[in-house]
Amino acid sequence: MVFIDILAFEEVTLVLAAVIVGYVGLVGWWTMRRNDPAGVKSVMKGAAVPIGAVGAIATILGIWGEMVWQYPAPYLASYNILFNDTYLLFGVTLLAFAISMALSLKLQYAGLFALVAGGTAIAYGYQCWMIGMTLEPFKTFLLFSAFGLAGLFAFPATVVADHYLAHPVSSPTAAPAGVATPSHRPSIQTASRAVQPIVPVDSSGNAAETETYTPKFHLPIYMTLTMWIFVVAMALAAIAALYFLDATLPAHLASAP
Repeated sequence: MVFIDILAFEEVTLVLAAVIVGYVGLVGWWTMRRNDPAGVKSVMKGAAVPIGAVGAIATILGIWGEMVWQYPAPYLASYNILFNDTYLLFGVTLLAFAISMALSLKLQYAGLFALVAGGTAIAYGYQCWMIGMTLEPFKTFLLFSAFGLAGLFAFPATVVADHYLAHPVSSPTAAPAGVATPSHRPSIQTASRAVQPIVPVDSSGNAAETETYTPKFHLPIYMTLTMWIFVVAMALAAIAALYFLDATLPAHLASAP
């Protein structure tokens, strides 16, 4: 099988995935904040298409990279293991999320897959640093760790999303700021009026206008923190991937295989 260096393009897919997934997390949190379960499901269904597209590309390239044994030149020995083991897990994780979103399935099982894949990425990055693989082993470790942490935080974020969709108005989720109440207590002056409609009255006996308060939804702080930690993790992963892309692209364009 002919070897083609596609590392730069793979880094582009990393950037795309981090930006898209991070944006979905941000929009999903904002929609949850407005207490709109239907809107959250709509966000997920819409995001399933681009996430699935990137996931399919990454999965295909990851399988291809695993089959190219070994990369040319002695100094690239086992680099297909370093890069493509984790890249294939990255692609399959995106596909799992895309399918779960499109079919309105529970996200936490895809999140559990992301949790394991994220831990694996951190372990591979750490060994890369210890062994001294690549020209910048520590920076490679940071790249792997950024995506690994994003995978770790994906699991609690999906658990929160599943809980919200399953219990959109439950007491742990919905915390109304007020309830609809009249401005005055109803007064029953005679027994004969007990069967008549009861209306609020003021001290002079005149009917008073009913003052109501619109219930205001408050998203629990633990949900907000969980979603924001996940979004920040995805942002850091996108920055790390952009940094590596900027460092990789000139050499790849100048000396293409």
